[in-house]
Amino acid sequence: MFKSAEVGHRISKSAYREAVPGLRAALLEAQVDLHEGKRIPVVLLISGQDGAGKGETINVLYEWMDPRFLSTLAFSQPTDEERERPPMWRYWRSLPPKGRIGILAGSWYSDPIRERIEGLISLNQLDARAEQINRFEAMLVNEGAVVLKFWFHLTKEGQAQRLKELESDPKTAWRVTQWNWDRLKTYDKLQEVAGHFLRLTNTAWAPWIVVEGTDDRYRSLTVGQIVLAALKKKIAQTSPVATPVAPIVRVDTDGRNVLSELNLHHALADKPYKTELAQWQGRLAELVRDPRFQGRSLVCAFEGADAAGKGGAIRRIVAALDARQYQVIPVAAPTEEERAQPHLWRFWRHLPRKGRVAIFDRTWYGRVLVERVEGFCSENDWLRAYTEINDFEHEMLAAGVIVVKFWLQISQEEQLKRFKEREQIAFKRFKITEEDWRNRDKWDAYQQAICDMVQRTSTGNAPWTLVEANDKNYARVKILQTLCERMEAALAAAPGAAKKSGTQKPEKNKKNKR
Repeated sequence: MFKSAEVGHRISKSAYREAVPGLRAALLEAQVDLHEGKRIPVVLLISGQDGAGKGETINVLYEWMDPRFLSTLAFSQPTDEERERPPMWRYWRSLPPKGRIGILAGSWYSDPIRERIEGLISLNQLDARAEQINRFEAMLVNEGAVVLKFWFHLTKEGQAQRLKELESDPKTAWRVTQWNWDRLKTYDKLQEVAGHFLRLTNTAWAPWIVVEGTDDRYRSLTVGQIVLAALKKKIAQTSPVATPVAPIVRVDTDGRNVLSELNLHHALADKPYKTELAQWQGRLAELVRDPRFQGRSLVCAFEGADAAGKGGAIRRIVAALDARQYQVIPVAAPTEEERAQPHLWRFWRHLPRKGRVAIFDRTWYGRVLVERVEGFCSENDWLRAYTEINDFEHEMLAAGVIVVKFWLQISQEEQLKRFKEREQIAFKRFKITEEDWRNRDKWDAYQQAICDMVQRTSTGNAPWTLVEANDKNYARVKILQTLCERMEAALAAAPGAAKKSGTQKPEKNKKNKR
C-alpha cells in the first residue's frame, strides 16, 4: 500500500514556481463554479503519519483557494458530549453543505486505527468498522459528494528525520512534543494496522491517495492537482451517476399483506382506558428515572396515515416525562439548509444524549414513503435508502440507543370521518390541508410503500410496531405498553442490570397484553 510513496518523489523549485500560478487560478475558478452551482459537497480527509505535512498541506490549500468557501475541523479524542452519542454523530454534524469544501484533519478513520494499535478492539472488530465506513462513504458519494482521502506517508527513518528538523527550528519546535516521539515507537504497528485498514476501505467510489510526505513541494502540488481534477470532473457531470439497485420483488400477489391483516376493530372503552393509561404512564415515568437509563437514550419514531393519531399518542407519552428530559422533533419538508446535506443529516443532528428522549413526529422514513410516492427523489435514491436507514438504526443501537418505531394504521373510512371532523372543529382546522385530501387519492401507492418499508427495515433490535389505530384509546395504550416493554427489555439486557436499580418492576397484567 505504501511502496509507491517510498521512491523519493521530489519537485524542483523552478518546476514548482512554474506550476503553482496556473494551478491556483484553476482551483479558484473551480471553487467559484462549485459554490455557485451548489450541487456538490466536497470532503477532503487529511490523514497520515506525524510530521508528514498534514497541517502544512491544509495551510497551502487555504493559501491557494478562497477561505470563505472552505471549512476545517480537527478531530482528536471525543468530548463528553460526543461520547454520549453514536461515534459517527460528530462527523455527520461536520459534513460540508453543497457548494463548499470541508477539510477534516483526523476523521472516522482515526479512532479505529488508534483503538486497534492500543489493543482495544480485535481485528474482526476493525474489519467490521471498515465495512461500516465503506457504506457511509458510499452513501455520501451516492448523495453527490466528492470524497478525497489523502494519506501522507513517511518511512520510519524519514519520520524521525522530519521530527528532528521541526524540533531544531525555533519557528516549528513547538509542534514536536514527547508525545510525537512516543508515537514514533509505534511506527511498525501503525504501518501494519493502517495498511490493513486502508486496503479494506480503498473503494472504487472513495479510493485512498497515498502521497509521499518527504518533499513539501511535491506533496502540495500533488494534492492541489488531484483536488482540481476531481472538482472539474464532478462539476462537468450534467447529471448524477446512478448506482444500479435491484428492484423490489413483490411477494403479496394474493392481495394479503401486513396492513390488510391488521384487525382495525380493536377497541378499549373509556373506563379501562383511563386505568391502563395511568398504569403505563406511571411505568414509563419510572423507567426514564431508572439509574440504568442514564447510560442509555431513547428514540421514538412515529409514522402513520394522515389523521391516524400520532400527535395524540405523543402527547400521552410526554405527559409521563419531565419536560427537561425530552424533545419532540416535528418533521416537515426539508429546509434549504437540510437539502444541502445527505437526507439523514437532519435526523443525526437531533439524536439525544444519554438519559434523554427524542420523539420524532414523522421520520427518516419519509424518503421511502412520501418522497417515493410523490416522486421527490429518484427510484435509485429510495431503493438504496433502506440499507442506509438500517445502518443508521444499527449505529444507534450499537451506541446504546433504544429505538422504538410505530406505524399507526387506520382505514380509509375512519380517515375520511376524521378529516370531516377536523374541518368542523375550529382548533383542529389547521390540521387538515389540501395535501391531506390529495394524499387520499394515492392511498394504494402509500399502502404498498408502507409494506415495503416494514419488510425491509423491521429488524430484530429495531422492529416496527404496527398499531391498529381506528380506536384512539386502544392505540394510545398499545403504544405506551409497547414502549415500556421495549425499555424494560433493553435495560434488563444492559451490563450490570442484575444489580438493584432502585425501582421495582411491577408484575405483568395479562389482561393488558395485546
